[in-house]
Amino acid sequence: MDPVRNPYTPNAGAQPPAVVGRDVQLQTFELLLKRMSAGRTERSMIITGLRGVGKTVLLGRFRSKAQELDWVVVEREVSKHDDEKFRRQMVSSIRTALFEMSPKARWGDRMKRAAAVLKSFSVSVDPTGALTGGMDVDAAQGFADQQDLQADLTDLLVAVGEAAKDSRKGLVLLFDEVQFLSTAQLEALISALHKTVQRALPVTMVGAGLPQIAELAGDAKSYSERLFKFPRIGNLDEEDARDALVGPARAEGADWAADALDLATEVTGGYPYFLQELGYEVWGVAEGPVITREDVELAVPTYEAKLDESFFRVRLDRATEMERIYLRAMAELGPEPQKAQDVAAVIGRKSTQMGPTRAQLINMGLLYTPQHGYAAFTVPHFDRFMLRTIPALMMPPDRAGKKSRKDG
Repeated sequence: MDPVRNPYTPNAGAQPPAVVGRDVQLQTFELLLKRMSAGRTERSMIITGLRGVGKTVLLGRFRSKAQELDWVVVEREVSKHDDEKFRRQMVSSIRTALFEMSPKARWGDRMKRAAAVLKSFSVSVDPTGALTGGMDVDAAQGFADQQDLQADLTDLLVAVGEAAKDSRKGLVLLFDEVQFLSTAQLEALISALHKTVQRALPVTMVGAGLPQIAELAGDAKSYSERLFKFPRIGNLDEEDARDALVGPARAEGADWAADALDLATEVTGGYPYFLQELGYEVWGVAEGPVITREDVELAVPTYEAKLDESFFRVRLDRATEMERIYLRAMAELGPEPQKAQDVAAVIGRKSTQMGPTRAQLINMGLLYTPQHGYAAFTVPHFDRFMLRTIPALMMPPDRAGKKSRKDG
């Protein structure tokens, strides 16, 4: 079929033609903004889930909905960095947001004060004033200048919230990869948002991250569960998975045979990104206009190869030899969450010996802890990839050495 008309979008965060199975989250987000616009409070949310389930796509839909409702949007993909860089990024984002709320020529007292507080917030990382260029205000003495991220960010978001309310606007922070926020940064954000909620100001944050973020937020501030909902999204049910494949095809004058859909949903497990990747490859081999089961069978090897070399490989390449051994041992046991002691036993070591390796894999975002003593892959089907890539489990070098000496 015509490759130019291929409707599937296997790109990181790319918006597919149809977002299915996420109506509840979209409705919850719309309710959040509408209640806050009406001066009421509502718990915000941090979407959690494995890689490839559509968290970034959902944030994109949130952005569009917020803009429809005339809210100002700040988007950030979080990466691991120190508090100074985090502060610089917040300055840049809030500066842009203030200009979006109102043209500078129309700024009232609240907007000018927010700009002055932002100036104070920026001084420690930008003494030249370059980050707040064009605002032409002096720093607000005594506000956001304590060199304490939690206190300073609270001052800033309160001032911005008051300016937004005065301008009949709202500000929503859309943060992706929230799990990469440091404890201090996450604590500061939660504390600042708590204060804006107490004052019924139209400022909120909606985030997305790996499953461990709910636990991290709870550790940062005990009241986080009263500020946020933590809905978890995963693979699509069978009906939604079929819709994700059929809808885009029909829009281009094509269709899927029932048995082709059966195989496609089985191969992908209903994971949104995998559906897009397989759909893209199937379109490339199908003659059409009806996609057959044979088309899917023909496309599967290319589909798996592309996932292996991009989606999976980019994560494995960051792992050390011992970390790869740990991941392969987990794959040996299956895709479910595994006990630390069971994984260590497969490797031939005690769980205490493998603790640092396990901790590093969690820190890298390759594993997460669904419950105490267990770890699971953050990437669906990663166990299959490990079994394909490393067919035989390799023991650590020191263990292999002991065996060879004994045999000799």
